[in-house]
Amino acid sequence: MTDRRVAIVTGASSGIGAAVALRLAAHGADVIVNCARSVEAAEAVGAACRSAGGRARVVQGDVSDDGACRALVAAAVAEYGQLDYLVNNAGMSAFVSHANLDGLEAVDFARIFAVNVTGAFQMIRAAMPALRDSGQGAIVNVASIAGTCAIGSSVAYAASKAALINMTTSLARALAPAVRINAVAPGFVDTPWHARGMDATRLERVIATVREGTPLKAITAPDDVAEPIVWLLENARHVTGETLHVDAGLHLRMGQFA
Repeated sequence: MTDRRVAIVTGASSGIGAAVALRLAAHGADVIVNCARSVEAAEAVGAACRSAGGRARVVQGDVSDDGACRALVAAAVAEYGQLDYLVNNAGMSAFVSHANLDGLEAVDFARIFAVNVTGAFQMIRAAMPALRDSGQGAIVNVASIAGTCAIGSSVAYAASKAALINMTTSLARALAPAVRINAVAPGFVDTPWHARGMDATRLERVIATVREGTPLKAITAPDDVAEPIVWLLENARHVTGETLHVDAGLHLRMGQFA
């Protein structure tokens, strides 16, 4: 066991996951940068982590596959000898209006829950032996205000994030005192992810509405979310089972956006 910290960040090829990996590396951590498909983008994140001062290895794997989760943990321990932090950031959605009940099929729910909920659970289960051995193991699940305010890209996505928040609370009891686990619930985050479900005109309109509607009059960037995630991992020694909104106060005014 070394003084350096070792982290796995799932879904780290872009957006929040990439920002978390880079911030951890800048703090001197060694990072497993996970991606499901975007290997080239993940390699760029890994290179940036190394430039920031940490060691990094890219490991491709879909967290909905339990074998891939176990392989991720095995790679971290084989490469760096330990595992201290896990950030469950990998996620997916379907962009379907909540009023369009015919727009979602059972397969959509199954795939979204497989990644957003089951995938996070499988990663936690696979990582637990190493996190216990760490003596300061910590987990952060990346949820969403969709899970607390019942809004977002689809009913299935909102339900999955609510389940992830519930699971965080449940596991905080089960994993204590060896491992702390918390969640963050971002609001609208300025990443390319939104372009998958909105054309440019609508996206511009949403950004303007969110900026004007948040109490802090701000659009959240990936690094704005990464900062409290890293704090929860490294410093929040008496915090477990919590869900922290990181959204410039957007959840306080969700009624006007629902």
